[in-house]
Formats: sequence, structure tokens, C-alpha cells
Amino acid sequence: MKRALIYFGLGTVISFLINYFFIDGENIGLELYYAVAFGLAWGMAYFLDNPRFSLFQKMGSSFGVMALLVAVGALIFNLELAIPSILKFSTVFVAYYLIASFRATKSLRN
Repeated sequence: MKRALIYFGLGTVISFLINYFFIDGENIGLELYYAVAFGLAWGMAYFLDNPRFSLFQKMGSSFGVMALLVAVGALIFNLELAIPSILKFSTVFVAYYLIASFRATKSLRN
């Protein structure tokens, strides 16, 4: 759990800094929201990268987090601005497991 929180924190900070300084720094709140989605994807993927979670639980958890991201984003901003957060989340989440699939253990934890 500690490492999942570390991945969440590092992913959030790194994503925010890259987006703020190199891409677009106009709306700090929106950039922070997207960075949290990015960091949440890394943290959740690492946390769920455990044999005790079934594929159904991993997929259900990821869809639940995406629904939560859209709901929070739609409340704070609007639906058009909330959709990119789930694109960031799902891309990172799938990339984590794609990279893990090339390993013999099918995990990035070991």
C-alpha cells in the first residue's frame, strides 16, 4: 500500500510539472485534476498488480475509478473537460499491464 501511494504521489507530481511547464499552464486546477488522474492510474495499477485480485476485480476497480473521475470532473469543471481524465487514466492503466505482460511473472512488483 505504501508503494502504491508513492506511485500515486510521484505520478501526480511529475505529470503536473510536465503539463504545467511544457504543455499548458493556463488552468492550474484543470492541470492538477489531470495529474491526479495520471497518478491515480499508476497507484491503482500497482496496487491491483497482485495475484489475490482477479481480472474481474481489476477491471471493475478501474471502471469504478474512471466513473468517479468523470463524476468529480463534471461537478468541478464540465463533462467535456472531464473526459480527458479517463483517457489519461485508462492509457496509463493499460500501459502498466502491457509492460508487465512482457515479464515472465506478468507483474512489475517482483
